[in-house]
Amino acid sequence: MRIVFAGTPEFAAQHLQALLDAGHCIVAVYTQPDRPAGRGQKLMPSPVKQLAVRHDIPVHQPQTLRNPDAQAELATLQADLMVVVAYGLILPQAVLDMPRLGCINSHASLLPRWRGAAPIQRAVEAGDAESGVTVMRMEAGLDTGPMLLKVVTPISADDTGGTLHDRLAEMGPPAVVQAIAGLADGSLQGEVQDDALATYAHKLNKDEARIDWTRPAVELERLIRAFNPWPVCHSTLDGESVKVLAANLSTGKGAPGEILSASKDGLVVACGDQALSLTRLQLPGGKALSFSDLFNSRREQFAAGKVLGQ
Repeated sequence: MRIVFAGTPEFAAQHLQALLDAGHCIVAVYTQPDRPAGRGQKLMPSPVKQLAVRHDIPVHQPQTLRNPDAQAELATLQADLMVVVAYGLILPQAVLDMPRLGCINSHASLLPRWRGAAPIQRAVEAGDAESGVTVMRMEAGLDTGPMLLKVVTPISADDTGGTLHDRLAEMGPPAVVQAIAGLADGSLQGEVQDDALATYAHKLNKDEARIDWTRPAVELERLIRAFNPWPVCHSTLDGESVKVLAANLSTGKGAPGEILSASKDGLVVACGDQALSLTRLQLPGGKALSFSDLFNSRREQFAAGKVLGQ
């Protein structure tokens, strides 16, 4: 079977690796154009491109798949199947119709919940009990196609966006390999999604990561976990930015953002409802530290009565 793989980040690279390990014939890889990254802002190939190059697989990086030239190039590959994982470009109908068996996608949620760009973080932020990976047939709509296969994992009270991402990146690839086998022998039929149950996982942005202390502590605790390791929740203290990487629910009342107490166990800050004990912080120019370390060296900075986010 001639497979074209389309994907960009590390999550996608792990899927490509699984297809290679399973002995599939990958005739070409599509990935986003190289982007500036790091302090030097030099052009960096995506994780998927790096893996493809190591395996001598031809790499295509069109800006868009809407133009006829890019579509003609894809058509010459005569793909039986296209596997798409976190590619980042919209596939027009002409592209979806090209492969003999169509296009399938590995999406990091239990569809139809959390269609869209940031399903992993939104599931943690919302307090969902479980997440997973859905392998589906692709249609022109965003994550709307018939579902072929689902794998499920519980979301624990300690899960972050990062830990859940890593777990789903392990679970997704075998599911895709299994789905390909089911498509090849005709045993897998798609289950149509119930659009009434759909929710949308909007793209993450840095503005959302600014902590609004008027919100309930329960919501903020989940947001802090969801946005670790990116974009990382933050606030200000004495006019300087403070990144908040971990927090636990606590008790106490005060004005939203007010420091209620500080000890080696954490910095207790009042929220709109209840309070949070901040346990891991990053101050400007420093690295992320547990609050017990900061408390030992800078306790005067965290005096009760000071207010964060002003």
